[in-house]
Amino acid sequence: MEHDSASFTEFYETTRDNCLRAVLASVGDRQAAEDLVAEAYARAWARWRQVSRHPAPQAWVVRTAFNMRVSWWRRRRREVTLPDPVTGAAAMPGTAGHDGLDNAVDRELMAALLRLPARQRQVVALRLFLDMDTARTAETLGIAPGTVTAHLARAIATLRAQFCPTIHEESWR
Repeated sequence: MEHDSASFTEFYETTRDNCLRAVLASVGDRQAAEDLVAEAYARAWARWRQVSRHPAPQAWVVRTAFNMRVSWWRRRRREVTLPDPVTGAAAMPGTAGHDGLDNAVDRELMAALLRLPARQRQVVALRLFLDMDTARTAETLGIAPGTVTAHLARAIATLRAQFCPTIHEESWR
C-alpha cells in the first residue's frame, strides 16, 4: 500500500495542473473544474491499482471529470447560463497568478474557448493542453479519430477567425 500511496502522490503532483487546465477549458467555470478534478482524483485513488495500469492515467482523470460534468447536467435537466466570458475569465487559473498556474490560459483565449461547442472544447483540451495524439483523444472521448480531427479543425478555424481575422479572410481568397 505504501508503494501505491507514493506512486499516486507523484502522479497527482505532476499531473494535477494539466488536468485542471484541460477540464477548465471544457467546463469554463473554475470552481466547477476544481471540484470535478478533485473528485476525479479521488476516484482515481480509489481505483489506483487499475488506473495506474491504464495506458493514459491522466486522460482517465480528465475523462472521469468530463463524465461527471455530463452527469451533473443530466441531473439538473435545465439550462444553466455560463458566466460572461470576459468577466468570468478573470477568476480562471493563470489569469490572477495566485494558484501556481500563471498564464495557463489567457483571458481572451478562455473567453473564445467558452464560445466553442462543448465537444470542440474537450478536443482542444485533450489535444492541445494535454498534448494527446488523435487516437488517444478519440479513445478518451469515445469518438472516432476522424471526428477528433474534424472538431479540432473547426475549433482552430473558429479561434483563428476571432484572433486573426485578416489571416482568416485572406485564406478564403
